Order: sequence, then structure tokens, then C-alpha cells
Amino acid sequence: MSRKQKKMRNRILLSAGLLVVAFLLEKTVLAGAPLWALLLIYLPAYFAAGYDVLWRAARNIAHGQVFDENFLMCVATVGALAVGFLPSGDAEFAEASFVMIFYQTGELFQSVAVGKSRKSISALMNIRPDVAIVVRDGVESEVSPESVAVGETILLRPGDRIPLDGEVLTGTSDLDTVALTGESAPRAVAPGDKVISGCTNLFGVLTVRVSSVYGESTVARVLELVENSAAKKSKSEQFITRFARYYTPAVVIAAVLLAFLPPIFSGDFAGNFTLWLTRALTFLVVSCPCALVISVPLAFFGGIGGASRFGVLIKGSKDLEALARTEICAFDKTGTLTRGNFEVAGVYPGSKHSTSGGISEEELLLLGASAEAHSTHPVGKALLNAAAKKGLELLPVGEVREVAGRGVVATIGGDEIAVGNDKLMHECGIAEVLTDVPVGTVIHLAKNGAYMGAILISDTLKPGAAEAIKGLQEAGVRRTVMLTGDREAVAAAVAKELGLTEYHAELLPADKVNEVEALLNAPRRGGVAFVGDGINDAPVLSRADVGIAMGALGSDAAIEAADVVLMDDDPRKISRAIRQARKTIGIVRQNIVLALAIKAIVLVCSAFGWLGALQMPLAVFADVGVAVLAILNSMRALRA
Repeated sequence: MSRKQKKMRNRILLSAGLLVVAFLLEKTVLAGAPLWALLLIYLPAYFAAGYDVLWRAARNIAHGQVFDENFLMCVATVGALAVGFLPSGDAEFAEASFVMIFYQTGELFQSVAVGKSRKSISALMNIRPDVAIVVRDGVESEVSPESVAVGETILLRPGDRIPLDGEVLTGTSDLDTVALTGESAPRAVAPGDKVISGCTNLFGVLTVRVSSVYGESTVARVLELVENSAAKKSKSEQFITRFARYYTPAVVIAAVLLAFLPPIFSGDFAGNFTLWLTRALTFLVVSCPCALVISVPLAFFGGIGGASRFGVLIKGSKDLEALARTEICAFDKTGTLTRGNFEVAGVYPGSKHSTSGGISEEELLLLGASAEAHSTHPVGKALLNAAAKKGLELLPVGEVREVAGRGVVATIGGDEIAVGNDKLMHECGIAEVLTDVPVGTVIHLAKNGAYMGAILISDTLKPGAAEAIKGLQEAGVRRTVMLTGDREAVAAAVAKELGLTEYHAELLPADKVNEVEALLNAPRRGGVAFVGDGINDAPVLSRADVGIAMGALGSDAAIEAADVVLMDDDPRKISRAIRQARKTIGIVRQNIVLALAIKAIVLVCSAFGWLGALQMPLAVFADVGVAVLAILNSMRALRA
């Protein structure tokens, strides 16, 4: 409990004690005393509990913000204090003080609940690194992470928070990644492994080569997403905001009409006014919308906080609401369902239709690797790694032209070398290519329009990918779809192994958008989610109802375009996030029904005087009691 919360708690206890003392004095020493004397002994309890409510109401009125819960509380309680001085009016000094105490108790519950909800997300804010130890010319110095450039070397001692993304140069250690990924098991790292900012170095001393500036690092991206999450409100929150804007003035007008119209039409205004004024004041207490205004945003906040506990970052309540509606989930393949760590599995020079002239496997691999020397595509990296393992020295490359979705065309030693899929070969005028190659990603190579052979690139499924698909189906996702630019045979094999309901292969980035459009236009009751990791996935992530990006290895563009980020790239957490979202939406609906139903019943009963002596206590319950119940219910969203 914070200092502010403890202060409020002590005020409530003090006010309750003063109320008990005043009540005892009224029943003993001051029995039969005049009303003004009774008022004086109850005022300390009233002001101890509600002086800040009175101040906020006055300040808001001065700023033109009249109709809020502070105004309603002030009118209702001040009216209760004054009604005893009216003809035939009963003193309600104790009731007024009790209403204010109970209201503040509800505010305290709200503050504690919000604090617990915020704790999960604010824990992410603690991953912000304060300093970086940079090694320059053999000298170690502590500097701001923002001042470290790409390529510089930083030192990580045991217990240090990693300030920047990079690659381990020397040393071995374990990293605590729980703040980012939700995984409690440490991750072992060694030279050559990538490390991401925000994690904690547990044991060994590491030197790391920085791969991105602070503004582009993982920790910076996460913090930006957290800070901007509140701006994306769900339809439920927007409805509640608009509802409260019109609801509060409406109930004030209704209370005024309730106080004046029945006495006017009764023919005995003086004799009935006090009765109907009391009912109107009760009406105001009941009508306070704090149960809705507080509990609905709190439930969404708790749902987002609960998801962050297991390494899923949802950017806003709007995205959580859309995630709960998901019934179709589409996936990119490479880097999403598969590792994306391509390796050369076979080299196949020539064919019966080839004019290769007996090119060797090493020559074929060398031409392919040289043409892809400057490529960042996983396939290109696989060719380069294979050439490096064989000790092949790359050939000088002239002009390089990338053909989107097909491959590259490079000039090597005056020859035009085309490296890519069968579509690129057909564009080069090659009618037939090798087809008796095992299932996998097949890269074909042509030299000056002559077919030279093929290179097989293999990829492996991510651990838990099949489990992720099964989990989605168990969570109620009706269709699981894979959209890939890979060959039909590869896509079919992967889809069968994972148990996907359908797949679409050999797609360009624009084709993926078209496929998602088709899913969006298909008859359905829920939303469409797309899961991807690369730059080419950004348009699809933006177009889907919910874009889900891989946060650890995903591109900046994909993370920026997405609505949900998996911090550890584990696809199994998608179904868990959907369950969390649906649980949160269920809690929101429960709160809305609970608040409106109880308020409606008590409002009607109080207006007609059906509650008798229980009128004010039940009014307090319908306001603060329901708010407390809704807040406690909202806190269930934190338990992921």
C-alpha cells in the first residue's frame, strides 16, 4: 500500500471513529438536543472523510465540469445534512457521514486494485537500463545507453541489466529474461549468440558487440508500446465514457424532477416536499456511475497486465477486445511457424534438361553464395554460411538486382547469374527445372539464361508450433491458415505436420494481403488474426483485425504494425492470450450487467419509496457496494 493509500485508510478509520463517537453522544449525553448541536458533532466525521470530495467538486464546477461523481456525492450528502431542518424532515446526519465514509472506502479499494493491475505493466518499466559500460580504446567507462553507437563493445558484469541489443563476443553466462518473456528459466548464452536489452546477466562476464542504437533496441520498443497502450481504447470503454457523459446530467435532472413534480401535483407541496426531496437525494446516491466508470477500464487494464505476466504485450484495450473475438488465425511460415534458420541440405548441379556443362557442386554453391553476398534474406544467409563452411572464397560481384518474391540477378565476371525460385527461372526463359529434389525450399540457378542446377534449403519447425495450432483449435479458433511464399510442396508438408486447416503457397507480399482480405470478407462471426515476423508481413499485420508479431526476432516494422507482441516468439502463447482476452471481456460484461441491474432496481424502488428505512443503506450499497464488487471482479483479470 502506497503512502497516499495509507493516508486515505487512516482518514477513513478516523472518520469512522468520529462517527461512532457522534452517534453515542446523540443517543446519550445529547439526547433531545437541538438539531444544530447534533449537526456540529457529526460534521467532524463528515469533513474528515469527505473534505477532498467537496474540494474536487468545487474545483470541477469552477472549471465547467459539473456533472461527475464528486458532484453527485456532494449534493446527496449535503442534502442529507440539510433535510432535517425542513418541515417534517428527519435528521440524517449519521447517514450523510456514513455515505461519505463508504464512498471513500470504495475509492480506496479502487486505488489498491489499480495499483495491483498496474504492477504487472509497471514492472516492465523497470527494465529501462540506467548506464552502459562501453569499452573504447581498451578503457571502460560508464555512459548513457543513448550515446553508444552500433559496432561498439559493451561490458556486462553479473547482475547488470543489458542496455542494448547485440551479439556476445566473449564469455558465457545465463540471462534472466522473465521481465520480457515471462519465462522463469534462464537462457544460456555463449559467443555468437544474440542478446536483447532488458534482460539481466546472471553469472559470467560478457563482452557484447552492439547491433542497434538505444532507440531501436528491444527495451526501447517495449517501453514505447507500454506508454502508448492507454491511447487505444476499446469500444466498451468508449461506450462507458460516452454513457457517463450523458448519464450523469440525466440523473441530476431526473432527481430534480423527482423532488419537485410529485409535491406540485399532490396539491400539498409543503407537506410532501421533504419526503420527495429525501427520495431524490437517495436517487442521486444510487445513480453515481462510478461502478461502471471505474471497473470497466480496470478490467481491461488487468487483462493487459495479466497477459504481460506470461510475455504477451497487448498494445491497448481495443486490441484485447479484438483478440477475444478471433475465430480465424493466419500465419506466416518462415520465422513464425518455423525457426527460419535455413541450412543448405543438398546441392544438385544440372539435370537431363540442363546445359550446365558438368558444373560441380562447389562451383554451383559458390555462384549462388556470391550472388547472395549482400542479401539479408534467410536463404541468402544459408548459402553464405554453407560456402564459408567449405572454405570457398566469394567471387567479385558487379550489379545486383533483387526481384521481389523471386530472387536476385547478379553480374559475376561478366556473366548474368540468376538465383531464385522457379518463377525467376521461367522469367529467364528456362522452361524446365529440377523437380526430383526432396521437399524443402529449392533455389535454382541460371547462368546467362542456361540452367545450372538447384540448391535445397531446409528449415525446421519451431518447438511447440504443432502444440500452438492444437491450442488455438481448443480455444475455439475455427480456421488456422498458413500464408507463405514458399513452394507448394513445402507448404503442404508443413501444413500437414502442424495440423493446419488450410494453406496458401507461393504468395508475394501483396498476395498475402489479398488472402487476408478474402478471410475478412468470408462469412464469419469473429475476427481475423495474422501472425508474422518480417518486414514483408507489416502490411498484412496492419490489415488484419489483430496483428500479432514476434517480438524477440521480429523486425521493427512488424512490431510497429502489430497489435499484439509475443516477447519470446513462442506461438503457443497465442491461444493463452486469446483465453486471457475472452476472460477479460467476460468480466467487463459481468460488471456492466451487475452495475446496471442493481442500480435500476434500487433506483425504481427508491423513487417510489418501497425501501422504507433501508432506503439510504441500500442506496449506498447500490453505489459504493456495487463499485467494490465490480472492482474485486475486475481484479480477476490479473490472474492469467
